[in-house]
Amino acid sequence: MSSHQILQFRSDPFVVSPCCLHICPKVSPNHPFPSLPFQRRRSHHAGVRSSAKKKTHCNLKNETPATETAKRVYPFHEIEPKWQRYWEDNRTFRTPDDVDTSKPKFYVLDMFPYPSGAGLHVGHPLGYTATDILARLRRMQGYNVLHPMGWDAFGLPAEQYAIETGTHPKTTTLKNIDRFRLQLKSLGFSYDWDRELSTTEPDYYKWTQWIFLQLYKRGLAYQAEVPVNWCPALGTVLANEEVVDGVSERGGHPVIRKPMRQWMLKITAYADRLLEDLDELEWPESIKEMQRNWIGRSEGAELDFTVLDGEGQETDKGITVYTTRPDTLFGATYMVVAPEHHLLSYFVTPEQKQQVEEYKDFASRKSDLERTELQKEKTGVFTGCYAKNPANGEAIPIWVADYVLASYGTGAIMAVPAHDTRDNEFALKYNIPIKWVVRNEASSSDEVYPGMGIIENSSSVETGLDINQLSSKEAALKVIEWAERTGNGKKKVNYKLRDWLFARQRYWGEPIPILILDESGETIAVSESELPLTLPELNDFTPTGTGEPPLSKAVSWVNTVDPATGKPAKRETSTMPQWAGSCWYYLRFMDPKNPEALVDKEKEKYWSPVDVYVGGAEHAVLHLLYSRFWHKVLYDIGVVSTKEPFKCVINQGIILGEVQYTAWKDQEGNYVSADTEERLNEYQQVTIPEDKVMKSGDHFVLKEDASFRLIPRAYKMSKSRGNVVNPDDVVLEYGADSLRLYEMFMGPFRDSKTWNTSGIEGVHRFLARTWRLVIGSPQPDGSFKDGTVVTDDEPTLEQLRSLHKCIAKVTEEIESTRFNTGISGMMEFVNAAYKWNNQPRGIIEPFVLLLSPYAPHMAEELWSRLGHSSSLAYESFPKANPDYLKDTTIVLPVQINGKTRGTIEVEEGCSEDEAFSLASQDKKLEKYLDGQSIKKRIYVPGKILNVILNKTNVKVTTK
Repeated sequence: MSSHQILQFRSDPFVVSPCCLHICPKVSPNHPFPSLPFQRRRSHHAGVRSSAKKKTHCNLKNETPATETAKRVYPFHEIEPKWQRYWEDNRTFRTPDDVDTSKPKFYVLDMFPYPSGAGLHVGHPLGYTATDILARLRRMQGYNVLHPMGWDAFGLPAEQYAIETGTHPKTTTLKNIDRFRLQLKSLGFSYDWDRELSTTEPDYYKWTQWIFLQLYKRGLAYQAEVPVNWCPALGTVLANEEVVDGVSERGGHPVIRKPMRQWMLKITAYADRLLEDLDELEWPESIKEMQRNWIGRSEGAELDFTVLDGEGQETDKGITVYTTRPDTLFGATYMVVAPEHHLLSYFVTPEQKQQVEEYKDFASRKSDLERTELQKEKTGVFTGCYAKNPANGEAIPIWVADYVLASYGTGAIMAVPAHDTRDNEFALKYNIPIKWVVRNEASSSDEVYPGMGIIENSSSVETGLDINQLSSKEAALKVIEWAERTGNGKKKVNYKLRDWLFARQRYWGEPIPILILDESGETIAVSESELPLTLPELNDFTPTGTGEPPLSKAVSWVNTVDPATGKPAKRETSTMPQWAGSCWYYLRFMDPKNPEALVDKEKEKYWSPVDVYVGGAEHAVLHLLYSRFWHKVLYDIGVVSTKEPFKCVINQGIILGEVQYTAWKDQEGNYVSADTEERLNEYQQVTIPEDKVMKSGDHFVLKEDASFRLIPRAYKMSKSRGNVVNPDDVVLEYGADSLRLYEMFMGPFRDSKTWNTSGIEGVHRFLARTWRLVIGSPQPDGSFKDGTVVTDDEPTLEQLRSLHKCIAKVTEEIESTRFNTGISGMMEFVNAAYKWNNQPRGIIEPFVLLLSPYAPHMAEELWSRLGHSSSLAYESFPKANPDYLKDTTIVLPVQINGKTRGTIEVEEGCSEDEAFSLASQDKKLEKYLDGQSIKKRIYVPGKILNVILNKTNVKVTTK
């Protein structure tokens, strides 16, 4: 008997476990295989876990329809394609260009995906299912809903594939998009596919280029020399993600930091607004805090240190530093400049020049992250020069060290080793003096103290600055006032936020619409009427080897003339980064076919802002920050009507692969228990199959020898670990509705959770029970009859209460994105409904509508079989009647001859006869009342029912 036939026989109820993660079957003694735990009965259970292993079901199309049907607990394989065709043919979810603007709107958006060659894995549909549930709910509540999908399709992987195979990136991208679209449609998402867009289409990136020109005209796009990742062996600039531990991901070649002229966007001009407007957003506080930290606003001072010559005399050169602690100025005993500092060559002595050059080369091989790692050993080289501390006139040495970055502040610092941990480590290593200038009762005189306190050792008659005995805050203000008065510095607000590097030396990206005049090097904007500036066709996408982008190979495209002057010019050959197209796509979805404008003003005014924006936490900073920056620029020039693009942002959790169990073996092949050895990394790791593992207390151990403890861990899905679950396989075996329901049922939407195939079996059984509740039991051949078992009876009060409690629960939980507990509410309803003698239409139809946002295919089929000729997508979502939500039942104690024998549930105001009737039907009480002669009944409404029996009929029991 097949595993599907086993599923078919299960008609017994299930129980929702407290954790809401599993459904536990009650195995009947009459069950076909009562001795087998159901969650391990599937003969090909492991096949769903990894797309690499999935081989089953490939012959289903050759089986007879009866056999195919008999293997399924409900006919999802027929239902789901049927309704997907219906939705597509009827354009059910199309949002008209002109909507009734008197109705409320709901714009719900997914962070659109990059269409990789790997296709979707089961982690992708988590967010997509959530937004689809919200979209379907709002449609049924009478909103105009905008729920589009598109493709963030420019990107490095397609270009890398082109370099390796010669296949044009466009060909690869279109193929990948087709696969993604097919997968998304197979899951029943209610996207408006008429609005589909791709960032790689010229009619889309025309407007990306248009936005760039607006930035350029306003001085927000400019060129600057900035360090990039240069790989001499590959002859190309690499993106950060292509560099691993200082070498290229492809080939393992050394990578250095090399200055190169690049396009930059002046996002720092909007730093204050980006910071201040966060307070108005309905975003998780954690995301807002991440953005605040990235912007990194701080108040302090810029202070000027004059460089001294070899005789100790002042020169005309100076070093400006930014500090948030001007109160510690007297404690500065040395200075540090970044290896890339633009003035470094001016204050390096001939004796130190070779050492400094070697150090600059050493530092160029590190990323900014590696250089600023707090735990790394500090390194540096003395330049041979000194600068004058403006507070006390002392000469302090100038060092070059890689823990200072040219991109932050001024690229130089005053080092205060008594009150900064990094400076202290550096000073101790190179024997630089340490001077304490801040004291605190808790601080020690010989330990670094970075906190605030009372200032000491900070007075100079020569400079006229005395801040002794002041608090740190008072001292800082006095130092700034003194610096501004004497010309030694000024108050300064600084940001960690850097201007946005907006150029890539790649082919597969939006061309930057700029001309460079041959004669002068002046940059000229391409006329807006000439947009889009399209990519030229290339057959060779390999790096040039010179640092020039691949587009430089398109000589006839590069060489042009300035239309205004006729002067020879060249086109910009760098392209925009992948971030560009994703910064504004939410606006184009409002008006995707408009050839005259980025977006129609009236449409933008109606649909803005995006009401709910869902995506991964990895985009919590950069993507959202860049989008907000562009949106504010567009707001300033009158293109958009709101200051912010996204009203509410939600980050869904990650779905991890199934738990893997790790053991260790020594050189002889003997197991080593995870709790007995501290240096497990010296032993060989082995993965233990789940069927060889058992739980022992709070730990997992080997079945064959419980003394060996294992380490259970769920990892992020990846091909290298072999734990990727392909949604296509899940849909084939369980159906799209089961996958949707399971991903919502796994746990709280925002939390990370672990995939468990047995869990999807549970929700699959719930859907099967729902199907049988409405349609009836299967026929002998496993098929189901047409129609339903629904009656036209008037619902009972109990049925109405059960329904309306479910309505209230499901509505509230969807609104609050607590999708898992909404499913629990529906499960409770189905459990209750199985106890009824009938299934009234007035109860079942509203329940089908409740189910539809979660399991739309099944709901549509049930709705159709209930006699409706059109889709339920725009039916009114049920509303809970408060009258049926009141709990009017009480527990009434029942006594027999004055002794309490049980309790019954009765309605408030229940009559004596009604109470006695209920007591007579109670299984626990009927044995005392059945066949007995009643002498009298004593009934106190709401308090007690006491039944007095005739003594002659009382049975006497002896012990």
